[in-house]
Amino acid sequence: MKRSEMMREAMHFPGEGSDRTLVLGLGSLIQSDDGAGVCAQQQLEAKLPGCAQVEFLEGGTKGLELLPYLLGVRRLLVLDAVDVGAVAGAVIRVAGEDLHSLPGSGSAHEMALPDLLMALRMLGEEPPEVVLLGIQPATTKLGAELSPVVARALPLLVEAAWNELARWAAVIPITRGTDTESVPAPDDVFRDRKAVDVFCDREAVDIT
Repeated sequence: MKRSEMMREAMHFPGEGSDRTLVLGLGSLIQSDDGAGVCAQQQLEAKLPGCAQVEFLEGGTKGLELLPYLLGVRRLLVLDAVDVGAVAGAVIRVAGEDLHSLPGSGSAHEMALPDLLMALRMLGEEPPEVVLLGIQPATTKLGAELSPVVARALPLLVEAAWNELARWAAVIPITRGTDTESVPAPDDVFRDRKAVDVFCDREAVDIT
């Protein structure tokens, strides 16, 4: 038996083999904006009580400890604080092969998302669809509160996550109406990156 097969067998998860959609919140809630991904995951989960189509997992900064929970996942949506040198509060979408080489310094956690995906790939368990929705932190210093700019932008991250799930037909999409001021605007710094989109928060949108 190959080593990867032995590892996979040792990490058998009850849900594997199913058509699973998982929202994974990453980050530390005691490092200011680093906890934005977990905060967004918690808010999104609260808006979808009892939703059988979507699973939620607060991953914190656990790294490889998360592997057993990701086996059998088909669609993985990761919410995290991601440092790509954009303006603080910007919401970043990364998908495809760019996930394996995030711009900038990427996640501030002990083990970054690319490492986790590489481990899943080695096990033959990388989800067919993976999207990272990140938010540019203003600070990751010790503290239990988000910075004001990231706190204002958090509803935009939650909305982006909701609409990503809608694209996967897991929830009903959000419609904003015709208020162009509340529509995310592309940031020119990433205009040439095919799979990386950056949105700036012009107006915090409350999802009801």
